[in-house]
Amino acid sequence: MLTHELKASYAFVERNFNLSRRYWGWELAFLVYSAAGALSISFIGVQLGDARLLLTLMVGAIFWNYLSVVFSWIAETISVERWEGTLEYTMMAPVHRSTHLLGSVAYAMVFGLVHTTAILLAMIVFFPDLALTSANPLTVVSFFILGSFSFVGIAMLAAILPLLYVERGAQMTFVLQSVLLLVSGVYYPIEVLPGWMQVLSHLSPATYAIDGVRRGLIDGVPVTELTGDIWPLLVMGVVLIPFGLWAFGRAERYAKQTGKLKRVG
Repeated sequence: MLTHELKASYAFVERNFNLSRRYWGWELAFLVYSAAGALSISFIGVQLGDARLLLTLMVGAIFWNYLSVVFSWIAETISVERWEGTLEYTMMAPVHRSTHLLGSVAYAMVFGLVHTTAILLAMIVFFPDLALTSANPLTVVSFFILGSFSFVGIAMLAAILPLLYVERGAQMTFVLQSVLLLVSGVYYPIEVLPGWMQVLSHLSPATYAIDGVRRGLIDGVPVTELTGDIWPLLVMGVVLIPFGLWAFGRAERYAKQTGKLKRVG
């Protein structure tokens, strides 16, 4: 039974890979745009002659790119099915929805790593003299993993929007992603935000993940000293992923009952 579900999940990984290969021109265009955006932000640190600011901006740009790619692939799961005209077939297929979403999550993480690695290489080309002698690799890897899984839960909840709102759901997920970018301290400390926005910052897993990666990479802080960032990510991952799966299942049943499970609006 487990082997069957894993094979089914891999089928969705393979299907998403084939989609990326089919639309390789768009993938390349988005990659170039993401790299240009990351470099544009980083050059602010160069202009000010502040090496620490440059590293701060680079880490924010690179890690946010990874999180946003993961978020987009999962949140747009239903939108992709509609674009390809396979929504009804996928939803009626004899596989658990968790199996379907697991395949989307696995591909999102792998694709996000490849995408982010390409941007990191571009950064190295433009800033070859940048030193990371005090970096703590264990801390960086730990927060990459924790940040990934904590973000998955939010992305699963966001994937419900295109399911329930046929015509506007994809736009709503993009708005949510934009809000997360604004409040998560990607390029600046959250303390500069208005008080009410700082409250939202503490509800975003990206706030803790980016802070942990940044402190591990720039300051070499060991992971054992970052429990203030670790426990919120653990709680969000443990709570949001099961809740996201449950909520998606409820939304799917509602969509089927109300006729929203269709290819076009």
